This record gives sequence, structure tokens and C-alpha cells, in this order.
Amino acid sequence: MIDIDYLKKIRLVSRPFGQYFVGNVLLFPNYHIFAKVEIEIENRERIPKGENVIFAMNHTDRFNYWPFQYKMLKLKEYPFTTVWVKAKYYKNAFLAKGLDLCNMIPVPSMGYFIEEFYRKKFHQRMDRSLYRIVKDRIDGRIAEAGPQERAAIEALQALGDHFAEFIRGHYDAAMGKVAELSRTALFEKNLNLIIFPEGTRSLTLAEGRTGLAQLALHTGKRIVPVACNNSEAVYTGSLPFARSGRITYRIGEPLSVNDRLKDFRIDEPFRLFSREAQERYREQFEGVTRTVMASIEEMLDERYRRGSALPA
Repeated sequence: MIDIDYLKKIRLVSRPFGQYFVGNVLLFPNYHIFAKVEIEIENRERIPKGENVIFAMNHTDRFNYWPFQYKMLKLKEYPFTTVWVKAKYYKNAFLAKGLDLCNMIPVPSMGYFIEEFYRKKFHQRMDRSLYRIVKDRIDGRIAEAGPQERAAIEALQALGDHFAEFIRGHYDAAMGKVAELSRTALFEKNLNLIIFPEGTRSLTLAEGRTGLAQLALHTGKRIVPVACNNSEAVYTGSLPFARSGRITYRIGEPLSVNDRLKDFRIDEPFRLFSREAQERYREQFEGVTRTVMASIEEMLDERYRRGSALPA
């Protein structure tokens, strides 16, 4: 389970062994011997050199950042990267060790903690409908429980009288550590950071979440939009083996609080990922997110854009 103690043990490095290993031992033979994978980065000159940036990429499949990392590794002109990865991928100890060696930052959601603590208490997975009601209760979206919410009330009572407060505090502390790791990557370890603003996989571009915007406004780092096209046709399943094909990454103009994001600039310190900041600066966070998602969308092939019909 990703908790505060696990996050405290993560040690990001400037030149991660795991990325060397994956690139040279797994991806090189896969891309050039067992399959033929072409990777193109259009408008590569837009990627700043001599500074660390935040890449904002659409998330079409499990592995669509791998070809990008591989190409950047082979170009030898840019820093290594770290990636925000969902905490649920760390449930397998072997996979978790691999992700740590590859310099990843696990990002737990409040929902992740709810499900994990429920599983530990009752030794079973949480039903999705029950999860939704429990989450709404914790978020304060259900003030009064009707008959259909009885199971949720009983679950919360079984977890403890102060479970809602515990979960909120646990989540806030974990996200504080994620903030610290992200700053360490960008300011101390000479790493670029890849974030999927959608927060989950989707062939057509989904709505963006505001975590990336918060980080950019807090650190002043530039956001580089990246539109990934055709990766899902190369990585077609849940296993990390690519089929032959061509993947195209299109790079957008970097976005900064000194230019296109200046209307959303925050000139006073705030605590990154805190509830207070989200309430106070919601308009700025959402404005940056809309700008980033629009930049990604205009570079995507038509079939990935919002409102596009998926192929049969």
C-alpha cells in the first residue's frame, strides 16, 4: 500500500538505472528486432533545454509514455524524467520495485485510501456502488442518509467513528509528500516531469484535472503540452510488448505564467494540493487546465479529440 512511510522512502535520482534497463534491455529489442516501432517527435525544438519542465500528455493506453521516454533517452539532449503514476499500480510488490527503480512518483487518490482501508478491515474488495456512496459521504455531498445509503453508513461505522477525518488527514499528508517529491524532481534532481492531466486512460481526450495546474502555478515551471497519437495501436493490451507501428508525439508551445498563463498567475505562496488552495484558487487552477487541454487537443489526430466517434 502506498502510504506516508512508503512515500518517505522514495529516492529520486538524476540518472535512474531502471530507465536505462527498460530502454536498452526491453524496448530496444522490442522496437527494432521483434517489431518495428517508429517514434516521431514533431516540433521537438519546442522542448526547452537548460531547464526542467512539466510535460502534459494525453493518456491513451498503459504505456504511451514509454516510447516518448525511450526517444528522449536515445536523443541524449534532455534530462531524464519522472512520471506521476497511480498508486494502485503499486499493489504488486515486484511491479512496485520496478516502478521505484524507474524513478516514478506514486500519486494516491482519496478513493485509493478508502478502498485500501476497507479491504484491510473487511478482507474483500469494496463494491463500486458502495464506494461511491461512502466517498460522497466523506466529501460531504450526502448530508442525510436514506435507506439506499444504509450500507455506506454501516461501513463507515465499522471503519470507525472518525474514519472520514482520518482519511482526509491521511490523504492531505500523502499529497504533501507528493508535492515534496515533485519539487525535488524539478529543482534538485534535474528531472523533467510527465503528468497525464486526464488522470485516467481514455482514447478520446477527457476532461483535465487540476493537479498539474497547481504544480505549475506553485513552482513557476513551464508546461509543455504533448499530444500522443497511435500508441494504443502499438500497445494493444495490458502487457508491455509493442506491435509494429508508428507513434507520433506532437509538441506544443511551452505555457508559462509569464505568457499564456499570466491571467492565472498566483503571486502569493500557497500549500500545494491543499483543500484551502483548491477552494481559494479554483478559478486559476481550472483556467490553466483548460488552456493545457486545448493545446493538447489541437495537436491530436481527429479520432482522439473530444466528441469524436470511436472506431467500431
